[in-house]
Amino acid sequence: MFRQLLPVLLLTISNVFMTFAWYGHLKFKSSALWIVILVSWGIALLEYCFQVPANRIGHEYYSAAQLKTLQEVITLVVFSIFSVLYLKEDFHWNYLVGFVLIILAVFVIFKRW
Repeated sequence: MFRQLLPVLLLTISNVFMTFAWYGHLKFKSSALWIVILVSWGIALLEYCFQVPANRIGHEYYSAAQLKTLQEVITLVVFSIFSVLYLKEDFHWNYLVGFVLIILAVFVIFKRW
């Protein structure tokens, strides 16, 4: 059971790093773009150290489509928390409705038909 949940944990850690790599620099708009790119690449390297094992281990239990779906849901959750807590942006009702629709897609993908 733990081995099946390990990809979810690793993908969550991976997404935290990638969210900072992609969006963390938005709080540092005065920094030179080339510096932001280099820092983002460094963070992305750490992200890959979790993402690659997550998919390798996860593929023992999940299809590639299921892994991608898990990753997208985790990304939305991590990004939502990040945007509210780190970027201090509002979370609007339509974001929630959109996320619920994506979760419905997860059900469709994971359901054995």
